[in-house]
Amino acid sequence: MGLFDKIKKNNDKNDGADEEVVMDGWGAIDEAFLRVYPGQEERKHFGTLIPWRLGGPDPLDGISVYDGGDCWHFVTYGLSELYEKESDDPKWSGFGMEFTMRLKKDCCEDEEAEIRCVCGNFQNLAKITFNNGELFNAWEWIYTGQKNGIDVRQMSALTGFITVPDTLVRGIDTPNGHVDFVEFIGATDAELLKIQSKETTVRELFEKIGDMTDYSRKSLY
Repeated sequence: MGLFDKIKKNNDKNDGADEEVVMDGWGAIDEAFLRVYPGQEERKHFGTLIPWRLGGPDPLDGISVYDGGDCWHFVTYGLSELYEKESDDPKWSGFGMEFTMRLKKDCCEDEEAEIRCVCGNFQNLAKITFNNGELFNAWEWIYTGQKNGIDVRQMSALTGFITVPDTLVRGIDTPNGHVDFVEFIGATDAELLKIQSKETTVRELFEKIGDMTDYSRKSLY
């Protein structure tokens, strides 16, 4: 189904509405986050100019950024079915997940640049799913092998991620199926190598570093 197949035509020419875009999945994500952040309908949002399905470079249709006080809380739109139901699986919406992150504010010298950097990282991670079908589930670790930080200046000790169920927003059942919110938390090269060598686990590391990505954090190992 293409972009224009998602538009329902209205044959009643007298009501002034010629077309209606069905956004059941998108609206369900909005509702889940607005329950945690009431009144933030006008939060930061970064949309995609040219959709992936029309040859654009970014697979996610958008990323919203909520003000969590001491952090920015990100959520993606596009790994689940945002519009009408397309897949044959009634249980899951699209890939059944959306990415989230809580980025600590006071570790950001240039907040706007860091916010856009997170959005870019999420688009790149989503490409792995769109191109290869690889899912990112909770309680996994993502070792990049890079030594540069994941921050915009590439100066942080954080070089990869662990994933957990979002600690503030639970998974939701939408008209298009279930969606889990998978939270990405920045981890250091040494921490990820400890997980790789089975000297620790994702859960154990999570219990020590918490649920917020802090670019100024030192490595535990």
